[in-house]
Amino acid sequence: MGFVMDRGKRPMTAMRYGVLRHLERVRHHISFEMESAQLPALERWAQAANAILLRAEDSTVRAPDSKVLVDPVTGDPEPGAVLPYPVDAVARKAATEQMLEERGIHVPSHLPPCVSAIEVELREPRDVAARILALFVCAARAEGLAANEPLPVATMRQRMPLGFAALSPKETAFMDATEPARQDVINHVWRYEAILPLAWSLGIVESLPFPAAICDVPALAKTLFGLDGDAFVASARLRPVGEILAALDVTFRIHWAVSDARAKQSAAPDGVEPGAVAERHHALNWLTRFADAEWDRVPTPT
Repeated sequence: MGFVMDRGKRPMTAMRYGVLRHLERVRHHISFEMESAQLPALERWAQAANAILLRAEDSTVRAPDSKVLVDPVTGDPEPGAVLPYPVDAVARKAATEQMLEERGIHVPSHLPPCVSAIEVELREPRDVAARILALFVCAARAEGLAANEPLPVATMRQRMPLGFAALSPKETAFMDATEPARQDVINHVWRYEAILPLAWSLGIVESLPFPAAICDVPALAKTLFGLDGDAFVASARLRPVGEILAALDVTFRIHWAVSDARAKQSAAPDGVEPGAVAERHHALNWLTRFADAEWDRVPTPT
C-alpha cells in the first residue's frame, strides 16, 4: 500500500483508492515464477481468484488481464485498466442500481462494488450486541437531555452494565460529562439510526426499511429495554452475510446520492432521510470492518 502511494507522496485518485481498498481486503499473498506461455492461464486464475499482480521485473501493479493499474513511475493506470471484483459483489451493485433507478435515485455506474462475501470479515456477533447496548445507553441519555428530562447515569449504568463496558472513548466522555455540549447531545440522539441496522443484523428487528424517514424510536427503545443484556450478548447470531452486504451496498449508494446533492447545494433525493443514511453507513461500515477502524474512527467515504 505504501508502494502504491509512493510512501504518501502521490495524490489520491479513484484508481489508487480502489487498489488500496483491494489490498486492504487481501487474504493471501502468493509469490511465484512462471513461463510467459502460461500468461493466459494466469489471467483466468487471477480473475477467478480476484487477484491483482505485482510484477517483479518492472514493478507494475496489474489487473488480471495484465493491464497496468499503478505505474511505478507515474502512479497512473493504463487506459482501459479496471480492477477485478468478485461476481457476488458485482451482482449486488447491479441490483442496487436497478432498485434505486426505479425510485428515481440516480447514482453513477463508476461507483465500485462493495466488499464481497469472500473478502469480508464481519464483527463477532457478541461484539455487535455489545455495540448496540453502548449506542443505546448514549442515545437514551441524549434523548432525555434533549427533552430536559435527564436520566440518572448511575441508574443507567446499574441497569445496563454491558453497554457501559463497551463504550468507545468518545462515548465514555459523553456519558461522563455533567453537561454535554448541545451538538454532542444531537449527535447521540441520531445514534438510534445506527442501532437499527445493527439490531436488524442480529435479528432482533425483523426488517430494515428503506431510509425514507427516521426510525420508530419508541418501538426500538422498548425492544432494547426489554433485553436481558447477558443473554442477548451470549446468544447473538448474525444474519446471512449476503443480506448484510446487500444492505451495505444500498446504503453506500444512497449516501453517495445524498452527498452529491449536498455538494451541489440541492435537496436530498426524494424519499430519503439523509441523517438516517449517514448513521446506517457508519454502522454497516463498522460491522463489515471497513478500513478495520474502531467505532469512533469509522470512515464513510462516498
